[in-house]
Parts: sequence; structure tokens; C-alpha cells
Amino acid sequence: MKRFSYTACSATALMTILILASVKEGASIPDPRQRDLLLREEASQQVGGRVELTVAEQRLDSFLHKLKQQEMMDLQFPPAMHFFRAKPYIQKSPVFKLLQKMPKGAVLHIHSSALASVDWLVMNVTYRPYCYICFTWSGSVQFLFSAQRPFPRWGCSSWSLLEQLRATITDIPAFDKSLMQNLTLFTEDPDVAYPNQDAVWERFEQTFIAISGLISYAPVFKDYFYQGLQQLYDDNILYLELRAGLSKTYELDGTSHDREWSIQTYKNITEQFKLKHSDFIGIRIIVTVHRVLSLSQVKQAVRDTIEMQKQYPDIIAGFDLVGREDSGNSIWYFREALSIPTEVKANLSYFFHAGETDLDGTDVDRNILDALLFNTTRIGHGFALAHHPLGKTLSRKKGVPLEVCPISNQVLKLVSDLRNHPAAVLLSEGHPMVVSSDDPTLFGTTGLSYDFYEVFVGIGGLSANVGTLKELAMNSINYSAMPSTLKDKATAMWKQKWDKFILENSP
Repeated sequence: MKRFSYTACSATALMTILILASVKEGASIPDPRQRDLLLREEASQQVGGRVELTVAEQRLDSFLHKLKQQEMMDLQFPPAMHFFRAKPYIQKSPVFKLLQKMPKGAVLHIHSSALASVDWLVMNVTYRPYCYICFTWSGSVQFLFSAQRPFPRWGCSSWSLLEQLRATITDIPAFDKSLMQNLTLFTEDPDVAYPNQDAVWERFEQTFIAISGLISYAPVFKDYFYQGLQQLYDDNILYLELRAGLSKTYELDGTSHDREWSIQTYKNITEQFKLKHSDFIGIRIIVTVHRVLSLSQVKQAVRDTIEMQKQYPDIIAGFDLVGREDSGNSIWYFREALSIPTEVKANLSYFFHAGETDLDGTDVDRNILDALLFNTTRIGHGFALAHHPLGKTLSRKKGVPLEVCPISNQVLKLVSDLRNHPAAVLLSEGHPMVVSSDDPTLFGTTGLSYDFYEVFVGIGGLSANVGTLKELAMNSINYSAMPSTLKDKATAMWKQKWDKFILENSP
């Protein structure tokens, strides 16, 4: 598959100028040949526009184009709706069902606390022995595994053993459904439940707290990660880069494990998974800290990550700052901490969340440029990149892709109609990007298929084609933190799966 280069884009721009220059002034009707040439040249600039399709791929492309046309004529067009309302329509979509079968390569932006489905958390984890629950004053829940009743926690009701609580409830399915609602952002009327970004982010952070009591219990931590890998694998994903805070985990007796235990557990569980799934490549971890921390705390976190990478070079990929950008500290605020690797001559890669905001012109908005100044390897979200022409140029020239997470951006109220997502312009310009899912647990999804649907049908519209899908999947391998030898292996494995997918689904 051919890839864009900056030089190629300059040549394309020159070709466009020549085409326009050849248009005769004053002509009543433009030359149809010039129009066709202009349309073809413009189409070639989009992501996947220079991918040469086989005959079978062309047949599948024509088939998908017709399916998309039918969906776009429907009054209930999913990308124009909030995802919580759109989900049942997407599940019925023939396009979505094909995308579920498609080998997607890698997922490069997903958080460890939102990896496996909420159904599994409730129906498996909360049914385990010694699982306690308390109900917070703010209307949420918290969980804790303990051999005896835990001490009371401020802001929470007294702890109840779930096994005993369920024994007193007549409608257990309804109770379990209420637990699921406390572990996701899902609501039937999202506009009323979340009237603004502050409201949805408050709920977002409460949900992470609720989940943490379940998945930080060491036995669950292991099973949860394995289940997350399984659900990604079932969605035809062969590699994972996981953003993880490496928080402490605990045992039933209250003893805790440190971050090295977590790293070793990630390695061990991945190896166990690969024994049963030989076509899964593996994982790498991007160590994260919250951007509300102090400068001294982030300095220590950067130093710690450098040491972890030295000790575990095959699994620690780099470092990132997470949390809401609008209310957290900017990348520039942490400039002294982020300069430490250069000072100590360490090769620590950055994978910054940047531009997950609509506050144009603020310090938060400038995170995009600061991320590029600190040589970020990828840009998480990059929703604001379209407002920064120089940032776009630098990102393209340096080969720094955006990790586009459309459902996350919509649920967290950056955009309502995904046809208006800024990535639509970037996709048409052939900007480097990958598709990711961010926090699937909280959005009621698994894997990447839902986000690929929103990109392919909504953001890309009828212009996006099989070449677009193919390049996006390949991008996820090419822009990963895998060493070149592993990238070659992953590429060969993905291509074999892709050819099989085309053979089985091309009409």
C-alpha cells in the first residue's frame, strides 16, 4: 500500500494549481475533462486516496458505497444522532456488520480502566464473593472487596455485601441494570442528563471511581485485563497500546501491590492470552498521570517512567498526561518535568492527549502546539488541530498522527453531529490519523467497530471508501510503538487477514 509523503502532498498542490490555471476565463461551461481531473485529484488526497485497490476490493467498495447511500437517505441517520440513541440503529446496519468482520490492526488509544464491557463487570465481577457496595450521596456507587465489612467511607452509605443485598431484592435484573447504569455514561436522554460539558465530565469521573473499586482488586485485575484482550481480539484487533496509571492493586486482606506487580501482571496475562491466540501480537503500556497533579509530582512520575522503561523496555512505550484538559494543567505548565528526559539523555516517548477541547485561543487550546514542540509521537484526540494551520503542517511533516475517538468526542459534548467533526476535513486532506475508542466501557461499546462506523459513514461520508479503511487499519500498525521487526510481523499477519476478509465479503 502506498503512503503519503510531505513531498507528494506538495506535488499534489502543484498539480491542482496547474489544473486551475488551465481553466479558461469566461467559458460558459467548464471543460468536463478538467472537472473529472479535478475531482480525481481531490479524491486522491484523502486518507486512502492513493491506495490501489484490487478487483475484489473494488467490488466490495461499490457494495459498501451503495449500502452507505441507503443509510444516508434514512431519516434516522446514526452519525447525526447522539451515540446512545444511535447504537441500536448502528447494530442493525449492514455496513456495521461488515466492519465488525474487518481486521482493524491495532487500538492505540484506550484506557486501562475502561477496557472490558460493563455487562461483564456487573454479571461476572459483582457476583463474586466478598464484593461490597455503598451508595454515595451524589447518587453513584462504590465497590470494595473485603473479607469483613469495610470501615465506613465519607460520602457513602454503610457497606452492604452484594450477595446478601441481592437476596433481599425481588427484581434482580432491574437491580443489575441499575448497577450497569452506574458504570457507564449511558442514558436514554443524554441531552437532559448532561446539559453541558461540566455535567458529563463530572459523571465521567464518578464512573471511573466506581469502576476502580472492582478492577483494582488483584484477582479481578487479572481477569478483567484478560477479558479486555478477548473482547478486542473478538473485534479483529491484533495489538494494543494501553494507557495505564499503574495504580496500586489490593488483596482481600487489604494488602496492596505496587506498579511493578501491575507491569509484570500485564506481561504475564498477555503471554497467557497469546498462548491461546497465536495471531495476537501483544501489548505496550503508555504510563499516565493526571494533569491535576503538581509539577513536582509529574517530575517524579517522568523519572519513574524512565526507570520503568529501562527495566521493561519491551512493554513500556512512553508517557502521557490524562484528565480533562479544560480544568487541568497545560502541557506548558509541566515543561520542566517534560524536559527531564532530554536533560538525563533518556529516550522517553510522549503520547500526549492534546486538543481535546473547544476553547479556541486559550492555554488549553495551545496544548496541540506544545505537544508537537515536545516531539509527541501521536496526538490523543487532537479535536482542536483544525484551528492550528501551523500545527497541521508540523503534524503532517513530522508524521505525527491524530488518535481520533469520535464517540468519545460526541459523548463528552465536543460535537453533536459527527458529520461536523473536525476530523472530516483532516480525513479529506489525507492527514495522518488512526481510529480509537478511548473508554469503551463507559460508552457501552467494545473494540473499535462502533468508532470505525462513525468515521467511515459519518466523518468520511460517501467519499470514504475501502481504501480509507485499509489505510486507517495499516496506520494503526505503522504509527504504533512496536519495533520495526514486530511491525513487519503484524503487517504480514494483518494483510493475510485482510485478504481473507476481502475474499469472503466481496460480492
